[in-house]
Amino acid sequence: MSQETYLKQANVFKALAEPNRLKIIKMLSQGERCACEILESLQITQPTLSHHMKILLESELVVGRKEGIWMHYSLNKIKYDDLIAFVFWLIEK
Repeated sequence: MSQETYLKQANVFKALAEPNRLKIIKMLSQGERCACEILESLQITQPTLSHHMKILLESELVVGRKEGIWMHYSLNKIKYDDLIAFVFWLIEK
C-alpha cells in the first residue's frame, strides 16, 4: 500500500477523532440533514459547525449540497466502504 493511501486514511481517522464529528456522523447515518438541524441538535455555534463540516468534507466522509441559504449534508457511502475495507486490511493476518 502506498504512503499516499496511509496519509489519506490517517486524515479520515483524524476527522473521526472528535466527539461532535462522531455525533454528526451518527445523525447523518439516519439520512441527509440540513445544517440547521445539526446546529439545533448539537447546540453549537454556526462557525463551530462550519469548522467540523470542513474537516468532514475534506476527509470525504461527508458530501454537501447547497439548497437556498442552507447546506445539506449526507454520508459518502463509498468512502465508508473504503474505510471498512482498509480497517480489515490492517488487521489481516
